[in-house]
Amino acid sequence: MDIESELYKQNPWWEGKFKEKSIPREIYLNEIFENIKNKEIIFLTGLRRIGKTTLLMQTINQLLTNQTKPEDILFIQLDSFNLLGFSVHQLIEEYRKIHKKSATDFFYLFLDEVTSRDNFEQELKSLYDNENLKIICSSSIATLMRDKKALLTGRTKTIEIMPLNFQEFLKFKGADIGKADKAKLESYFKDYLRIGGIPYFVLTEDRAYLNELVESIVYKDIIAYYKISGEKAVKELFVLLCQGVGKPMSYNKLAELLKISVDSVKRYVGYFEKAYLFYVVDRYSKSTNEKVTSPKKIYIGDVGIKNVITGFKDLGASYENLVFLKIKNKNPNYYLENSIEIDFITKDSLIETKYNQELNEKQLEVFNKIKLKNKIIANGYKFFLE
Repeated sequence: MDIESELYKQNPWWEGKFKEKSIPREIYLNEIFENIKNKEIIFLTGLRRIGKTTLLMQTINQLLTNQTKPEDILFIQLDSFNLLGFSVHQLIEEYRKIHKKSATDFFYLFLDEVTSRDNFEQELKSLYDNENLKIICSSSIATLMRDKKALLTGRTKTIEIMPLNFQEFLKFKGADIGKADKAKLESYFKDYLRIGGIPYFVLTEDRAYLNELVESIVYKDIIAYYKISGEKAVKELFVLLCQGVGKPMSYNKLAELLKISVDSVKRYVGYFEKAYLFYVVDRYSKSTNEKVTSPKKIYIGDVGIKNVITGFKDLGASYENLVFLKIKNKNPNYYLENSIEIDFITKDSLIETKYNQELNEKQLEVFNKIKLKNKIIANGYKFFLE
């Protein structure tokens, strides 16, 4: 197949054949459009199949709706087999030939799976520095983004796409509910606790899809990418982390269980983090030494994945995980004093999660003693509607 016909195939709006019917995720579309006039490269990152490509398409749809000319938008799926032999610069040259564009004409460049190219950061830097364009990219493998972004320092705006929040979940489920409809909301929230927020899984509840997604992340993004020979340990660690969501975990204990070195455990957990599969939360402490040596709490990128692995039990852990995903941007720690734990502490908030439970007397004592502006006991769906 020649480049021209492949580019036409990937850019159907050039021939007026584009129909975008997916459910818009306004939170991210708004953030993209707040930054669309800036020069910086927009990077959409996040868990595999969280909807990054769909968001690129929704952005294109919005641009077309806002009267951007179809020929001023170039979309390239960089992991497409038919384009592997061509650099981004060569593809842009072909695009200019097709539309008779001069080197100074402005256009929007969308690059899907940008990190599938070995030298993507040099190409992006060169385009950013020398071309009249706005670049919007997506990538699932954060490893590459984090390891190689040094060349692009000061030139990027990263937006991490998260699983659907509860309001988006209701929208994807077609649930038309008034805030007063408590029983219905409660029922949908229980579904949310079980299903999580991977868009396609929310729409289909196809467990095979989620299992295949996990295989894909664990094998492609971790075992194959880092050339790990001990794949059994990686898979067992993945299951242990799913089972231990929200519980303080010591790397030494995990190493003992898996019969591998502590360094290997730390490295593998780091790989999981870079694939957006797990997040690590430190203990709150003014002493760096205590922070580093204390057990960590681990949360998963999507509770639906956890439930497929562990079964739909321990609702308290799933609930705590959802609260973490909602407040993740506030960089929470967990608080521990005399063996009494409070789930999350941020710069200005203290949050304890209790799904259909109350704080015990000792927790309440610690909770009341800490002087912070916001003190929240999250215990149901209402926390997710604020």
